Amino acid sequence: MPSNAVEHEVVVEMPRPETARSPDDVHHRRFRSCLGRFTTGVTVVAFDGPTGRHGFTANSFTSVSMDPPLVLVSVARAAKAHDELPGRPFTINVLGAEQQALAMHFAGRPQLEPAWLDAGSAPRLAGALAHFECRPRQTCEAGDHTLHIGEVVDFDYRRGDLLGFACGRFVTIAEPSLGLEHLL
Repeated sequence: MPSNAVEHEVVVEMPRPETARSPDDVHHRRFRSCLGRFTTGVTVVAFDGPTGRHGFTANSFTSVSMDPPLVLVSVARAAKAHDELPGRPFTINVLGAEQQALAMHFAGRPQLEPAWLDAGSAPRLAGALAHFECRPRQTCEAGDHTLHIGEVVDFDYRRGDLLGFACGRFVTIAEPSLGLEHLL
């Protein structure tokens, strides 16, 4: 797929001008601020859909099961790619600390053209810190999001610092010097 066919989703919330806020809006913002205290990694979910290649930045990603290997990503119903993802293979690309521009690219602020690897059943970003290629397993409607559980069919990682997201900002999470990797 040509890179200009990639869709971009905005998931990074930008400050809005001050206006009178309703109690519901204050409650929503406080809830979001509480969630922001939990540091997450930053991923780009990529797949090929009927209208072309799609990629969007997401931090709602987690492991579900080791046997079978399952992961979950949460997609907002308002996202342009929401209706095209169900039933399609997808890759979750975990970004390294040096890939903040790539995260912004897929969050609706194009900064650089991504390099793609088309080796599996779903597109993968070249240079990602880790990737999980998934075949669709299950979806579940959950409020204003849809949860997509994928069965991991291919995965790998490289060394490097991690790109994290906390309190509405990107952060660098240093790669630990000792971990389980030294046992592999």
